[in-house]
Amino acid sequence: MIRERGRKQFGPALLLAVLVLFCAPWSTSAQTIRDFPPPPPAPTPKPTPTPAPPKDEDFEVIRVSSNLVMVPVSVVDAKGEPVRGLQVSDFRLNEEGQEQQIVEIGNPDEVPLDIAILFDVSSSVSQKGFFSFQQRAAASFLKQVLKPVDRAAVFTITAQPTLVSPLASAETAAAKLLTIPAASSPVPTAFYDTVMAAAKYLVENSADRHRRVIVVISDGDDNFSNIVKDLTVAEYRANQKGQVTSAAAYQNLLERRRRAVAEVQRIVQQADAAFYSINPGGPSVRLNQISTRAQDAMESIAQSTGGTAYVPDGERDLERVFSEVAAELRGQYLLQYYSNSQSSRAQFRRIAVALPTHTELRVRARQGYYPKGK
Repeated sequence: MIRERGRKQFGPALLLAVLVLFCAPWSTSAQTIRDFPPPPPAPTPKPTPTPAPPKDEDFEVIRVSSNLVMVPVSVVDAKGEPVRGLQVSDFRLNEEGQEQQIVEIGNPDEVPLDIAILFDVSSSVSQKGFFSFQQRAAASFLKQVLKPVDRAAVFTITAQPTLVSPLASAETAAAKLLTIPAASSPVPTAFYDTVMAAAKYLVENSADRHRRVIVVISDGDDNFSNIVKDLTVAEYRANQKGQVTSAAAYQNLLERRRRAVAEVQRIVQQADAAFYSINPGGPSVRLNQISTRAQDAMESIAQSTGGTAYVPDGERDLERVFSEVAAELRGQYLLQYYSNSQSSRAQFRRIAVALPTHTELRVRARQGYYPKGK
C-alpha cells in the first residue's frame, strides 16, 4: 500500500522534473538571442574607378571629311553635237586657280535626274500662237529624257510661283503639263520668284547626289517679282501716262534688275542646279530693249550654272532644241574630285574645266559651287 502510494506520488513529481528539464534550455536560448547584439553591417565594397579615356597621343587619330565635288560637264563639237569617249586625262579642272585631281568620270545613266520644268502662261508667251505646241514639245521632252528612276516637277510662271505637279515620273508630269491652260488675258509675270522657288524646291525634295536641272520655257520678262515689282509698276504707270522716265529712275531700275539676276543666279548655284531656258519668242526677242534685257538675263544664269539659253526659230526648231537638251543631259560627263581648298565653307568656290588637248571642242560646266555645310 505504502509502495503504491509512493509510486503515485513519485509519478507526478517525475513528470514535473522532466518538464522542467525540457523547457529550461529553450528558455535560455530565447534569452540569449534577445540579448545578443546585432551583427555588424557588411562592408561596402569600394567602387572601381573608371579609367580615364586615352589621350590622342596614345594612338593614331584618323578624321575623315567628305569633300567630294561632282561637276556635270557638257562637251560639244562645232555643230553642237555631244562628244563622247573622252577620258579623265583629257580634262583639266581648277578650283580657285589650283588644279584638282579628277578621281573619276561618272556615268550619267547611274545618277538620278530631277528636273523642274517652268512653264510661262503669261500673255506675252501664250499669244505667240503655238502655246499648245509648246506643251506637247515639253511633254515629249520629259518622256524622252527621264528614265524610270528620274523625276520631274512642273511649275507655272504667273503672278506668283505655282507648283502644278510635285516631283513624279515622266508620264505623270507630262500629263499634268498638258492640262495647263493658256492665259486669256494679261497676267503678271513673277519670273525671278518662280526660278528661285523651283531651285529651293529641288534642294528640299531632291537627294544631294542627284543631278538637278531647271528648264524654263519663257521669254524671261519679269514685271511682278518682289525684287523688281515696285520699280516695274512705277515704270509701267509712267509709260502709260506718256511720261518719260528720268535717267536716274531708269538707272535705278536697271540696277534693281541686275541685283535680281545676281540673286537668282546665286540661289540656282546653291541648289547645284543647271539652268536651261527656251525662249519661244524667236529672233524677234532682239528687236526691243525689254525682251533683249530679259534674254540676256537668262543667258547669264545659264552660263553660270553650266546650262544653255536657247532661242528657237519656230515650231520645228523648238522640237530640235528640246532634243538637243535631252541629248546633252544624257551624255554629260560627271567629273568627280576631292577639293583641297582651304577657303571658308560659306564662300563661293570658282571652278574652271578645260580640254587642253581638244581646243576645237566647246566645254560647258558650272562656274563654281557653294560647299555643303556639315
